[in-house]
Amino acid sequence: MAAEIHSRPQTARPILLNKIEGHSDAVNAAVLIPKEDGVITVSEDRTIRVWLKRDSGQYWPSIYHTVSSPCSCMSYHHDSRRIFIGQDNGAVVEFLISEDFNKMNHVKTYPAHQNRVSDMVFSLESEWVVSTGHDKSVSWMCTQSGSMLGRHYFTAWASCLQYDHDTQHAFVGDYSGQITLLKLEKQTYSTITTLKGHEGSIATLWWDPVQRLLFSGASDHSVIMWDIGGRKGRTLLLQGHHERVQAIRYLQLTRQLVSCSADGGMAVWNMDTQREEAPQWLDSDSCQKCEQPFFWNIKQMWDTKTMGLRQHHCRKCGNAVCGKCSSKRTTFPIMGFEFPVRVCDACFDTIKEEDRTPLATFHEGKHNIAHMDMDPSRGLMVTCGSDRIVKVNNTCPVATIYTVQYQNQL
Repeated sequence: MAAEIHSRPQTARPILLNKIEGHSDAVNAAVLIPKEDGVITVSEDRTIRVWLKRDSGQYWPSIYHTVSSPCSCMSYHHDSRRIFIGQDNGAVVEFLISEDFNKMNHVKTYPAHQNRVSDMVFSLESEWVVSTGHDKSVSWMCTQSGSMLGRHYFTAWASCLQYDHDTQHAFVGDYSGQITLLKLEKQTYSTITTLKGHEGSIATLWWDPVQRLLFSGASDHSVIMWDIGGRKGRTLLLQGHHERVQAIRYLQLTRQLVSCSADGGMAVWNMDTQREEAPQWLDSDSCQKCEQPFFWNIKQMWDTKTMGLRQHHCRKCGNAVCGKCSSKRTTFPIMGFEFPVRVCDACFDTIKEEDRTPLATFHEGKHNIAHMDMDPSRGLMVTCGSDRIVKVNNTCPVATIYTVQYQNQL
C-alpha cells in the first residue's frame, strides 16, 4: 500500500525550558528527580550523569560516572535514592546516590543477561530487580542477596517491561509484536496470557495499576490500550504518529495519554471520552459491497470474464472492499483514527461532521525521542534521544490541567 503523508493539527505546544548538552553519544534514558531541579541521564557513551539546575538557570553535572559498557536503560527509586543501570554487556549495576546528589557509590553488579539489557524495573516491596534483554529473556534477581531468582525465554528479543508491584505480574513486550503477561514468584513463574494486536515490534509499555490499563507503543506507529481489569478483551487502537512510538505515559488523574515517536512527534490523547473498538478486518474472496472478485479469486474471474481487483478494508466496518467501493477518506477519532483513513462509501455517508472532532492534540518535540519522563505535579517533561540532546519542557497545556487537579486533591 502506498504511504500517505498527513499534516498534524497543531495546538499550544510544550514550552522548551532547558536544553542539556554534553553527551558524546545517544542518550538512552533521562528521568526527572522528584522534588529536585535535577535530571539523571544514561548514555551510549558509558556515562551516568546527575544534572542539577544552578542559579544561572542552566543544568550542570554534579555526578559524572563512567562504567565499563554503554548504558542502555535505568530504573531510579527516589525514596531510597537507589539507581539501577542496564548495560550493553548484559549486566545490571546498582548505585546509591547521596542526599545532596553529589556522590554515587557502587552497591552491586548483577549478571542479569547475556546480551544488552533493554528495560528494567526495581521493586522495593519485593526487593527484586526485573529486567529484559536482547538474549530473549526476562530475569528477576534478589537485590538483597544478588542471586538470580528466575528467568523466562521468549522467541524474540524482549524489548520493554512493566511490572505490577502489588501482584508481581510482569508485562513483557518483544520484537515479534507480542506482549506476554507473567506471574513471577521466587524460583518459578507462570504464563498468564499473550496479547497480540501490533503489526510491529513493541517499543514501549505503560501500566496503570489503578484502572488496570496497559498501554503499548510499537514500530507500526500505533498505540493500543488493553483493558486488563475489565477481563473482556477490550482494546482501543490509537493512530496518530508517523514513526515508531518509543515512549508513553498515562496521566491517571486527567485520563490523558501522552505518546512520543522517533520523529519527535508528541500526541496527547483524551481517554476520558467514549471510544469504540476498531473492527477486525474480514476475509473475503470478493468485494463485500459490489461482489467483484479479488485478484486471487481465479474461479470467479474466469466465470465472470473480469479482471481481479485489489483488496482493501474499511476502517469503520472492517469489510473487505475494492478501491471503487472505498474511494473516500476521513478521520474517525472515536475509533482512534486521527488521520484520514480508508472507509467504504456506505460508512462514509454515516459519519457526521461532529464525529470528526479530534480527540487528541499533536505537538513537535523537534528532536528524536527515544525516552520520556514526566512530573505532572510540576508540569515538567524530559525527553532524550539519538541526537545526544536532553530537553526539559513545560508540558502546557496538559500540565496546567493536571497541576490544578493535583493541588485540589492535596
